[in-house]
This record gives sequence, structure tokens and C-alpha cells, in this order.
Amino acid sequence: MKDSVIPAAPLTVNWAVTNRCNFQCSHCYSRADVSEELDFDTVCGIVEKLAAAKVFSVNFGGGEPLLRKDLLEVARFAADRGLSVSMNSNGFLIDREKARLLKEAGFAKVGISVDSPKAEVHDRFRGIKKSHERALAALAHLKEAGIETSISSVICKINIDDVDGLVEMARSSGVSNINFHNFKCSGLGFANKDMLDLSPAEWRDFYIKAIAMKGTVKGLRISLEDPIIALLGHKEGDSLVKGSVCGKLSLNIKSNGDITPCGFIPIVVGNICRDDLIEVWDNSPVLHMMRNKVPKGKCVSCKSHSECLGGCTARTLALTGDMNNPDPHCWRNES
Repeated sequence: MKDSVIPAAPLTVNWAVTNRCNFQCSHCYSRADVSEELDFDTVCGIVEKLAAAKVFSVNFGGGEPLLRKDLLEVARFAADRGLSVSMNSNGFLIDREKARLLKEAGFAKVGISVDSPKAEVHDRFRGIKKSHERALAALAHLKEAGIETSISSVICKINIDDVDGLVEMARSSGVSNINFHNFKCSGLGFANKDMLDLSPAEWRDFYIKAIAMKGTVKGLRISLEDPIIALLGHKEGDSLVKGSVCGKLSLNIKSNGDITPCGFIPIVVGNICRDDLIEVWDNSPVLHMMRNKVPKGKCVSCKSHSECLGGCTARTLALTGDMNNPDPHCWRNES
């Protein structure tokens, strides 16, 4: 089914500038990626390509992006060329001085991963002692420096019973937004899915609660990225397309320049160093399939399919091998 109009270029490029990380997260999708990092001059050349293609924003990730020693210079180069610059970080390396330098480098937003209001739970999930304490301190330093902050929380079995605590933690930290990420089942997330992932019924109950909180919690935006919330008659208000946004509004660049639809879909559709970004965006067969998914199984008769388009493409592909299949998290019965 044809989706909404696709923009002339990706609005956002999520860029894993390094695969190195100082954490040992139980759900990490990039631990097995041994791709080499690109050098500074090559990275700056890519930035110029993104600017020329009229990409609006670049979001640096990884790995832990701050392990790249030249990240501040790369960010400044991007900001000077008109790109909105943001980053996802575990926060461990952000002290007051680093926050100030991030502001000077042009970072408009920084998201910090915090997966539980309980330090011991977060630290165990992320594999590093004091990581919770350092994450909350990073949020305070970033706020002091004048950078918009958000919290990213991967919803799974470690925190499903403390969603209220996550929201209260976010409010007390003074962030503008908390992102509740659905569990993707990629990388270590696939290896540990039986230990960490929720059942479809648990996902339904979580989203019922989270949608209600969106309407009642003041002073904090709660973001839900999962297309299957359409089954509950809900859609994120700022979403310009139906279903997954990956390959429709955004693309992912790996540390070696390979282009994939998103960080959780390991299908290479080009390489930014050798390929024209707009050519890939317009003509990739993989992106075409993602934008024109054909319903299968229970999706064929589902009234919500026109909105959710089968749910999360990355998760469906990882667990079923066919992006057109129903999302394994979907709680709708076959009948």
C-alpha cells in the first residue's frame, strides 16, 4: 500500500560515527559490527554531501560517539553548514566542561540513555557501575550549558513495572522529552530477547498506560515511536508518514559509510563515500519495498494496517525474515 509522500531527501540522518563503546549493554545492536571508522577529512566530505542534499539534521550515535576524539570538530563543521546537530550518548563522559564544549560545537540537542529510575537496575543493564549517576549528572551539565536534553529509555522487562518512576525521573531531571523505545530484537537484543522482550499482551498494556500518561503528564513530552500504537487508535502527532519512519524520513550511516534504512536493519543500500545520496534515496529497491509494504497474514484483514503498515519493519525483519509480515509485537488475534 502506497504510503504518504516521501520528502525529496531524508530529513534526518542517524550516523554511527564509531562502533567503539565504553558500555556493555544487554541489548546493543552494534557490538558485532567491526567496520572501520572513517578519517576526519572523509567525514567532513560526507557532511558536505548531506548539506548539499538538503538534509535537515544529523544525529550522531554509535557506539558511544564521544569516543571519537574529533567529534566536536565534526559537529562544528556540520553546524556551520546549516545542519541541525544532535547526539545520543550514554552520558558517562559528559562533565561540566564537556557540556560547555558541546554547546560551543553547535549541538542543539543531546539525548541520554537512562533505562531505569533505579541506579542498580540501570547499571546492571548497561554493564557499568555508576553509569546511572553519571547519566543524570550529564543531564544537569547539559541543561546548565543551554542544550536541550531528552532521556531515551528502552522498554523491556527490566523497567516495565516502573514506567511511573521513569517519568518522574525525567520530570525531576528537567528534560523536555522522554523517548520510550520499543525493543528491537537486533544484535544482542536478538540474543537476549527471551530474557528482555515483552509479550504482545504486555506491549498492549504498556502502550495503553503510556498513551494515557501522554494526556495527563504536564511539562514533559512522552514520545512513542512504535507504529503498532495505531491498534489503539493513536498516532504520534508529529509523524509525517504512516508506519515506520525509517527509509521514509530518515536513513542510517554506519561507521564505514555504508547506508542502511535504519541502525536496526543490517541491509546495506549504498555507501555515502561512493554513492549519490539522492540516487540511493530515490531508487533503492530496499527503500521502495519499505515504502510499499504488502500486507501478509493477519495484516490483510486488519483495519489498522493502513495506519501502522505492519508495525516496526526492523523488528519484523529480524524475527520473521520478511518485512511484509505482521510485527511479532502485535497483539491483534488472527481472527
